[in-house]
Amino acid sequence: MPNSREPGTNGPPQPPLLSVEGLETYYGNIQALKGIAFQVPEGAVVTLLGANGAGKSTTLKSISGLIPPTHGTVTFMGRHIGGLPSDRIVRLGIAHVPEGRELFPELTVLENLKMGAYTRRDRQEMQQSLERVYTHFPILAERRSQLAGTLSGGEQQMLAIGRALMARPKLILLDEPSFGLAPRLVEEIFRIIRGIHESGTTVLLVEQNANKALSIADYGYVLETGTVSLAGDSRQLLRDDHVRRSYLGHR
Repeated sequence: MPNSREPGTNGPPQPPLLSVEGLETYYGNIQALKGIAFQVPEGAVVTLLGANGAGKSTTLKSISGLIPPTHGTVTFMGRHIGGLPSDRIVRLGIAHVPEGRELFPELTVLENLKMGAYTRRDRQEMQQSLERVYTHFPILAERRSQLAGTLSGGEQQMLAIGRALMARPKLILLDEPSFGLAPRLVEEIFRIIRGIHESGTTVLLVEQNANKALSIADYGYVLETGTVSLAGDSRQLLRDDHVRRSYLGHR
């Protein structure tokens, strides 16, 4: 993986951009995460795989401050961020695209994009970010005056990702970006994720389409009932019998 070293490889280790250690998170009395630990190197694409209820979305929410973890540490760029308010975490450089998109349907495309830049004050830089988003998503430039609620599912997903990019994140958290999309649009969304990564943004991806996720990821972690059950580089996981049977549809 870029700028990093996993155990067993050559070269000096580099500090990860994001490090999660012993993370425990509860919904009331129900423990959703049971000591999860993983790292995201700078410049990499890391994917979290697992069935519904495995804890993938909760992990992203615990990182971005939407659900404060009860125990464990979340370290971003060497700083402990576990328990910080979500707006502070956005300002530090983490943007979260939640499952379900959570757009403002009664606002236009442009107004939704500007909401993604609410932490920023420099209008010139904000305009530059807007132009970069339009470069990634030309359809959003065409639809800039259209209400978000009238967009197609694929266009809404593009808008949700574009809104996150308006914050100029160093790390983007993507939760099920292909959910509910037609196969053609799934291909388009993953092409866009590749482009975002190639432009210099580190990606942490939660995705049930394991084939597609592993095709663009450097490294992956398999979550089962709130714990990490398996980890490896994407090529290892694509060859792993358990992953092939459980997540890739092979028998």
